Amino acid sequence: MRIPFLSLFPALFLSFFLTAHSPPSSIYDHLKHNGLPIGLLPKGISDFSIDPNTNRFHVNLTQPCNSEFEIQLHYDFNISGVLSFGKIANLSGVSQQELFLWFPVINIRVDDPTSGLINFDVGVVDKQFSLSLFEIPRDCTAFDPKGSLSISQVYST
Repeated sequence: MRIPFLSLFPALFLSFFLTAHSPPSSIYDHLKHNGLPIGLLPKGISDFSIDPNTNRFHVNLTQPCNSEFEIQLHYDFNISGVLSFGKIANLSGVSQQELFLWFPVINIRVDDPTSGLINFDVGVVDKQFSLSLFEIPRDCTAFDPKGSLSISQVYST
C-alpha cells in the first residue's frame, strides 16, 4: 500500500509548525531565542524559571563557581536578569574579574551581531569581548570565597 505524497504534506507541515513555534525549553534556548550566545551561563544549572510577561529569569546553580574565558567570571548560586533581544538587563549573580578585583556585571548586550562583539557593563566601564568566547556553556569550578576581593568589599573597608 502506497501513501500518496500529498497526503503526508499536512502531517509534515503540522510537525514543522509545532517544532518551530514551541516555547524554549531551557535557559540556553531562551538565550538563543533572544539573539544571545548560550555560553553566557555555565554548565551545572539545576533549575531555571522565566516570567513570560516580563522575561525576568532566575537560574539556580548547584554551587557558586568560576569559569575561565579570556576573562574570569564568577557565578553565584542564584542568577537573575531580564531578557530582551540582544540584551540581559538588571543582571545579578555574575561578576567579572579585572586585575585582582571582582566587579558585578550589570548588563550584557550584543549591539550588532555582525560585529562579533558582546559588551559587559560592569558599572564603571563597558568591556567588549568576542562573541565566539561564549558559543558553548563552560565548565564551572567550585569557588573559594576566601581567595578574592569583590569591589563592594574594597569600598566597605
